[in-house]
Amino acid sequence: MQLVVARIGRAHGIKGEVTVEVRTDEPELRLAPGAVLATDPATAGPLTIETGRVHSGRLLLRFEGVKDRTGAEALRNTLLIADVDPAELPEDPEEFYDHQLMDLDVVLADGTAIGRITEITHLPSQDLFIVERPDGSEVMIPFVEEIVAEIDLEEQRAVITPPPGLIDASEAVVASAREEETGTEGSAPKAGDA
Repeated sequence: MQLVVARIGRAHGIKGEVTVEVRTDEPELRLAPGAVLATDPATAGPLTIETGRVHSGRLLLRFEGVKDRTGAEALRNTLLIADVDPAELPEDPEEFYDHQLMDLDVVLADGTAIGRITEITHLPSQDLFIVERPDGSEVMIPFVEEIVAEIDLEEQRAVITPPPGLIDASEAVVASAREEETGTEGSAPKAGDA
């Protein structure tokens, strides 16, 4: 199975190094020197990692055969793809590979069906499940423990406990409406109040 593990960013310096946007929880394994990675577009690779280092919080890689800034810049926006055994599991039992989560049924704690995970989007602050509902619409579910209560790979389902409005927009509580219900609007102390 092939998994996208990084996206090449801009060139760094003049000796062929590039910044990379890491898309794996195991960069020390997937992006280690000597790793041979397929690419998208395929014409850019395969690429073999020659060196790797962290500089100012960013991972920098240099690939065999890429010795200057021009060669490094030509790789910009290329996806790096690792071959992974489908039976391989992350070391931490609370972590999952994207392929394990794809096509899981998403249900509420009471068993109510919400839909099926069709895509996983990796954002800087969190990951999102893109869930296709039975009517064809989509809903985005943040993959955080406050919302995703359980991932059951044996049952092929993700159990969620969403806040009001996440699944059904008509249930959303608007901040101004909440203030009117509680009578807190305009109750902030004025300057000089003790």
